[in-house]
Parts: sequence; structure tokens; C-alpha cells
Amino acid sequence: MQIRELRIPGAFEITPKQFGDPRGVFLEWFKAPAFEEAVGHKLDLAQANLSVSSAGVVRGIHFADVPPGQAKYVTCPKGAVLDVVVDIRVGSPTFGQWDSVLLDDVDRRAIYLGEGLGHAFMALEDGSTVMYLCSTGYNPTGEHGINPLDETIGLEWPTTDRAGNPITPLLSEKDTAAPSLADAAEQGLLPDYERVLAYVASLKA
Repeated sequence: MQIRELRIPGAFEITPKQFGDPRGVFLEWFKAPAFEEAVGHKLDLAQANLSVSSAGVVRGIHFADVPPGQAKYVTCPKGAVLDVVVDIRVGSPTFGQWDSVLLDDVDRRAIYLGEGLGHAFMALEDGSTVMYLCSTGYNPTGEHGINPLDETIGLEWPTTDRAGNPITPLLSEKDTAAPSLADAAEQGLLPDYERVLAYVASLKA
């Protein structure tokens, strides 16, 4: 298993080693010791989610209040998605910047997004299945969104699906109505960078 930190501190790409034979493939998509060595603390598993999306579907940008926030360990066992992490922590040196990882059923990578980061993805094939390990459970009063088409953030969503067919972003009504990054900051919805660092440090203690 190879783990590398993305351009956004607190987010990591995980590439597992796959073992294939005529029967199929085996891999370890999460290993606690390797995770803890890279991130510096354990992943407290409180909830596991699964979503299935058609090609072009965009989910996000979603985030949660910190503390406790909601860290996510995400993979795509079927299909393909472009998974995106956005730094929405006010005061962060990389505030407003983003990075992405292709999650698919070929390389079978995963991505970890620490507390205080924004998360979104676009499905690149019908039936794309995404699985999330979450550090906290669903909390409707503490979860928020930012419009994934916000031009200030400038996420570069794919224009073709896995087969090369044209696609356009398909959003839920909730994500369509979500504020821009600037509006979310003005409304006081975004996590504070120093507060996030202090909370993550408490997890390492």
C-alpha cells in the first residue's frame, strides 16, 4: 500500500497492492497501521455509507462543522469517479485550492479527507458505486454544502465519461442551491483553520 499526501494538507491518496489470479483480485483497501503512520491518528469509524450514481452526477461540495467534523475514507469498487478535495478552512495557506484523485475499479485507489475539508465527486460511468468510511455519523444540523460549479473555486469537471461520451454536471436541488465559497464564508459556515488543527491535534494526543 502506498500513501501520499495531496496538495491539500490533511488529504491523502491511497494506492493498494492488488493480488490477481484466474479467480479474480484481492486487495486491502484499508490498513489501520499504514493509515495511522501517514495521518498520525486512528480513524474512528462511526458510519459507513454507499452511493450509486449515473454518469455526470456530481455530489458535493459537502463538509461538516468542526468539531467534530467528518473525516472520510472513500473508494469506488465499481465504475469510476473523479473525487475532489477542497480546502475550505478559513485561514489555511491553501484556502480555496483543490486537488483530485481518480477512483475506479482498475487501480482501486482510495482517498482520505480529514476534518474540515470539502468533498465532492463526479461519476464517470453509470452505476458508479462509492463507499465511504466516516469518522462521525450523519448530523443534519452540522453539515453544509458549497456549489460545486462555483467559478471562484474553479473545479475542472470532466466533459466526457469513461467511454468518451459527452457529459455535463448533474446536481441535486440541494447542491444547486448551495452558496458559493465566498457566500459561505460571509455566512460564517466555513471551518476555521486553527480550530481544525487544534481538533486534529487532540486526536493525535
